[in-house]
Amino acid sequence: MLATLMYGPGDVRIENVPDSRIKNSTDALVRITASCICGSDLHPYHSMDAAGGPARMGHEFIGIVEAVGADVVTVKQGDLVVSPFAVSDNVCEICRENLQTSCLHHEANFWDGISDEGGQAEAIRVPLADGTLVKLPVAAESALIPSLLTLSDVFGTGYHAAVAGGVTEGSTVTVIGDGAVGLLAVLSAKRLGAERIILMGRHQSRTDLGREFGATDVVSARGEEGIALVRELTGGHGTHAVLEAVGHMPAYEQALGVVRRGGVISRVGVPQYEVAPIGFGSLFRHNIRLAGGPAPVRAYIEELMPDILEGRIEPGKVFDATTDLAGVPAGYRDMDERTSLKVLVTP
Repeated sequence: MLATLMYGPGDVRIENVPDSRIKNSTDALVRITASCICGSDLHPYHSMDAAGGPARMGHEFIGIVEAVGADVVTVKQGDLVVSPFAVSDNVCEICRENLQTSCLHHEANFWDGISDEGGQAEAIRVPLADGTLVKLPVAAESALIPSLLTLSDVFGTGYHAAVAGGVTEGSTVTVIGDGAVGLLAVLSAKRLGAERIILMGRHQSRTDLGREFGATDVVSARGEEGIALVRELTGGHGTHAVLEAVGHMPAYEQALGVVRRGGVISRVGVPQYEVAPIGFGSLFRHNIRLAGGPAPVRAYIEELMPDILEGRIEPGKVFDATTDLAGVPAGYRDMDERTSLKVLVTP
């Protein structure tokens, strides 16, 4: 079967690999009908150690179940399913607390940590299928597929940013980053009732979509200038919640600059740093809280899906390009060069 492999920075190839197959009684074999390239895939695209390659790529997908192990009971052959970006049993003590990305089961892992599988491929073996996969009540050809695919990561991640940030009716919110996660954090903050949502982003086509999703203000400046503009918009106080969807230190420093006293910085951009200011002069002095982490999107799928099915929201608008597997390497380049926001991959 065909799959996407990354050999090193900028080096993405589509190659034949051994067919995925059921190995354990709790597995399902899924033929992938829709997947995509994630902004977080660009981190290894920039900095992967070639000595550790090649790596299978892709952690967001929808597909049709082709076979199941003997112990799988929640999905069956022929079901259309969506998978979160992390495998989980969904029944352990930690999963029951809605932290499926920290599942206690020994097979649980992020897809990027399962070396012989990946979502940018023709098929995939899904461990812990009962806990991981969610059946979709539509056909594989449905026009809703792009929006339903966002439940596997970017919508759930943006929603987690807002939930972890404590966004409620009347909140003021700053979203840092105009990638797919940032834009869907805007949509999520709007869904939770935020009164004012300031989107910090520099690409007008993206920030225009952010306004459509609910942003009330856009600040294109970065650094101290951007911080000053957000402070000016908020009477000098900053916002109750700052949703940081980038993962680089300048974005964290920007978040620190615009958060209100007593507010929350909620990080869902994968941190590309190990140390951040958290001491007396930054967080501690003004009772600022630091929240966020890998989004347990499995906890949110059933909550968010009805809004998509009933047409109240359309998170799939973050997809602005579509390709087949052969076009995935070019899709990486386009996303890296910011000529595409998010690339949908179909057969």
